Amino acid sequence: MRLWRALGFVIFGLCAIALVVRTARGANTQRNGDWTVSKSEQAGSVDFSLIERGHGGNSNHESDWPAKAFQGVDFSKPGRQDVHFTIARDAGKFDCEGYLKDGEGAGLFHFEPNPDYARQMQALGFSVDEEKQYNMAVQDVSLEFVKEMKNERLTDLDADKLIEFRIFNVNKEFIEDLRASGLKISDSDKLVAFRIHGVTPQMIRTLHQSGYNLDEDTLIAFRIHGVSPEFIAKIQGLGYQHPEADQLIAMRIHGVTPEYIAALHSRGIQHPTIDDLVSMKIHGID
Repeated sequence: MRLWRALGFVIFGLCAIALVVRTARGANTQRNGDWTVSKSEQAGSVDFSLIERGHGGNSNHESDWPAKAFQGVDFSKPGRQDVHFTIARDAGKFDCEGYLKDGEGAGLFHFEPNPDYARQMQALGFSVDEEKQYNMAVQDVSLEFVKEMKNERLTDLDADKLIEFRIFNVNKEFIEDLRASGLKISDSDKLVAFRIHGVTPQMIRTLHQSGYNLDEDTLIAFRIHGVSPEFIAKIQGLGYQHPEADQLIAMRIHGVTPEYIAALHSRGIQHPTIDDLVSMKIHGID
């Protein structure tokens, strides 16, 4: 059992990244909480959590952090050790103290916001309140990152989107690689949706090779419903040369698989149209 569980700390969820904020605070309220650290399956990283407890609510963040972010901490050292470290971000710093045992441990933190950060963000065109500044420190929304995103000329880009970008790893390289694949994307919401659903530049390039130049919504729909380049190739191999994008989505929604089509062929039902295949599935003709 991990050490933080033995200590009785509650981790909300097992996802790689969770950010839940439900607490309203006054302007001068200090932000304190618990931290926990445990081993990560990702090389060179640790599973680090910041758990803030406030007036009637909690905020929790858990994710893999690079071990080098914890200056002066040796996670490879066996046995028990007291630790005191500071994690500095443009938005503020987390002063942490506690202990580790065999590389895992827990303790307390105090957050000190950078008094210049909100002003610097305002100069860049982004309004940042106390709550956002804390979340931006947690997610490491640096001024350099903000400037990079602003230079990408994205629509609907605000402070909340910048936090989402960091959570879902929307960065300059990802955006430019998408554009290099032929997609003229500028919608901030769609970029987050691409990351959530797994739309990649490689997927776009492969679809282009198959003759599909799709818009952003259709790319997301392909991923949601499992219309992969491999699925398209199998359907084309059964004699359907270039199904429409909407037809491919309908096939996946209603369970028209290459195996289903092949089974129909074996029973003498030769090359029904895609619309007929979908209709047959809807009406239970197997």
